[in-house]
Amino acid sequence: MKVLIIEDNLQLRTILVNYLKHQNYQVSEASSGEEGLVLFDSEAFDLVLLDIMLPGMDGFDVCRHIRLTSMVPVIMITAKSEDHDKILGLDVGADDYIVKPFSNKEMGARIRAIMRRLEVTEQKNISNLTGLEIDSLARQVTLNQKDIHLTKKEFDLLSHFIQYPNQVFTRDHLLDSIWGYDYLGDFRTVDSHIKRLREKIKREEPTNWEIKTIWGQGYMFEVNL
Repeated sequence: MKVLIIEDNLQLRTILVNYLKHQNYQVSEASSGEEGLVLFDSEAFDLVLLDIMLPGMDGFDVCRHIRLTSMVPVIMITAKSEDHDKILGLDVGADDYIVKPFSNKEMGARIRAIMRRLEVTEQKNISNLTGLEIDSLARQVTLNQKDIHLTKKEFDLLSHFIQYPNQVFTRDHLLDSIWGYDYLGDFRTVDSHIKRLREKIKREEPTNWEIKTIWGQGYMFEVNL
């Protein structure tokens, strides 16, 4: 499991890095929001520990940027206990928060709790999909027990669809969610990626799911339970 720590306090960051490595996690670290996003975009992480009070871009903005392309669990670290900060953190997409000072045991317990919830969600999402299995932590896809090699964007698209079965998404929504608001491409990028994704998960036997084109609207991951 790979964890990204974005924390400007060197002492706290060092304590967290040493503790998580002792727990057999792979750890990367950043001292600013900008540095953290560069790391986040270059690697696939399973969890982000994110301080709110960062120099430059604060934790709220970092979390917003992460949520444009990923649903990776985020635990926000705050020195404040006010409800406003907790509520805002959850509103921008954080999964949990922890207030300084905290113990390693409390952080470990919160990480384990989030991972358990994620496992339950993933099992629920894929349990009724004929032949298709997705391991979000390893970012691996298998179809009828055969590995399907997807690019990062193809995997992100498929994961996004599966989280919201039978929901129609416009091309603009998919561009914003997967590529980000500042992406300079157009809707043809979405079309080409979905075309390649369909080709890679093409199957001949009947299934209860498909990536369906909804003419004049966009795309939908249709599931018939």
